[in-house]
Amino acid sequence: MHRTKEGWELQFATNHLGHFALALRLHDALAQSGDARIVSVSSNAHRVSPIAFDDIMFERRPYEGWSAYGQSKTANVLLAVEAARRWAADGITANALLPGGIRTGLQRHQTSAAAQEIFDNYDWKTPEQGASTSVLFAASPLVAGVGGRYFEDNDVAELTADLHAESGVRAHALDPVAAERLWEVSLELIGR
Repeated sequence: MHRTKEGWELQFATNHLGHFALALRLHDALAQSGDARIVSVSSNAHRVSPIAFDDIMFERRPYEGWSAYGQSKTANVLLAVEAARRWAADGITANALLPGGIRTGLQRHQTSAAAQEIFDNYDWKTPEQGASTSVLFAASPLVAGVGGRYFEDNDVAELTADLHAESGVRAHALDPVAAERLWEVSLELIGR
């Protein structure tokens, strides 16, 4: 497991705390525009793990890379949920999305035969296909004022509890109580 100099689990720090701190620092500029959008790029890996508030940084539980990644991607969705709630009056909307599977260097860490079989048979998107949902929710007038949601394939993702579903969003990623709690924990972690 890798940690930052602050002792934070690296995936959570990179995928959530960095984005959270940036959003906070940009708040005033975004609010001045009167119609700003935050697009948080998540992953279907959010389905792997809710936020383990009792041990976010894997200090007392065994480290598992996919759980850490999944937790960080759940945090991306919860950031959008809470930013949309807190900043709506400032004219800021926030949403999270799944760009889809795009072959990147990230998969190089998955070296098991089982992972390779999954990756070899996966329906990968082109970079353009993967970018389409991000571009839509960053710029389209069709979604003006829409906030606090999770999207995939240019549409609102359906809520799912199916552990084997290849699409949809889990309830833990849209939980407003968890979103508010994560916001407060994140403020504390970054010293704000």
